[in-house]
Amino acid sequence: MSGGDVSIIGAGLSRFGRQPGVSGREMAVQAIHAALADAGLTWPDVQVAFGGSDGAGLADTLVAELGLTGIPFTNVKNGCATGGSALVAAVNAIRSGAAEIALAVGFDKHPRGAFDPRPEDWGLPVGYGEAGLMVTTQFFAVKIARYLREHDLPASLLATIAAKAYRNGALNPNAWRREPMTEEQVAGAAMVNDPLTQYMFCSPGEGGAAVVVATPAVAKRLGARAVKLLAVAPRTRAFGTFEVFSPAIQGEGTPTSVSTVAARAAFEMAGVAPADIDVAQLQDTESGAELMHLAETGFCAHGEQEKWIAEGATEIGGRLPVNTDGGCIANGEPIGASGLRQVHEIVTQLRGEAGARQVPGNPRLGFTHVYGAPGISACAVLEA
Repeated sequence: MSGGDVSIIGAGLSRFGRQPGVSGREMAVQAIHAALADAGLTWPDVQVAFGGSDGAGLADTLVAELGLTGIPFTNVKNGCATGGSALVAAVNAIRSGAAEIALAVGFDKHPRGAFDPRPEDWGLPVGYGEAGLMVTTQFFAVKIARYLREHDLPASLLATIAAKAYRNGALNPNAWRREPMTEEQVAGAAMVNDPLTQYMFCSPGEGGAAVVVATPAVAKRLGARAVKLLAVAPRTRAFGTFEVFSPAIQGEGTPTSVSTVAARAAFEMAGVAPADIDVAQLQDTESGAELMHLAETGFCAHGEQEKWIAEGATEIGGRLPVNTDGGCIANGEPIGASGLRQVHEIVTQLRGEAGARQVPGNPRLGFTHVYGAPGISACAVLEA
């Protein structure tokens, strides 16, 4: 879906990480107020809202704290694509003429430990749980182990990518993990599921993120520091895919990738190529995900990642800075908030307001990508 006639005029975050005594709903309200202040608006200016959370409450009930203005506020629940899906709905409201100013919000507050989904909630037989196939850490380890073997890549890349995430997180005042960590520390940490150690994974976390979108006319009237949303493309898995909770390859040949399909659609709609992108956010549930997604979304060929990383291509000063805010590894994964956190980071970079982690050379085009269970992806292309 092309979003070229939609402007992002405000983006806001709460802090990410463990926040005892602060509810997920409170983080959502903080993010919304930050996004509205960024846009130079107040809550009564918002004409329609969409939002969601995986487990921290209903977004539409936030009106109790924000103000009872009577606007339509729709709940969205779409796994790791929750925030991205809320944004798609907000963009559609603008494009259809239903509103001139719309808001998308995502938030979550997860307990410590791994996620514990029930197979029956995902359309799977109970035996999946009994066999341990609902353990996400196990799936990611199986997928990256196979990928490294298929493309002759060294497992040492996993520690290199994670160390970059912690380095970038240290430069981000909103990040949860703000202590740099060496490759040796990451590689030497407790093994969770071979080849992935504890510090190669993101952790279920806490946080809220919000984005305000509007027509270009409203952006102009407000004198907003607008960023154009050129395209946004959510997709679900196709036959033959190899996904979280579905770790079997169906059919013959190379498994399909929902991330590839979503990215291709976003680039096509935006009328740009992966090589045109100046800064990117790629889903990094663990460091292997960033490695795979670099190729799956079209930025390099499968197997080329070793060369890219050795050249520093994905560092803040490289040819394609990736996860400049530390990604999920440094920020944690509050499911509802992650997609919009990515958008917030790209908006911040394209405006030249990222401070110590700012990508040099006035980046013009940015890209975001989320991926999650049971095989969903959403990609967006933004322009300064």
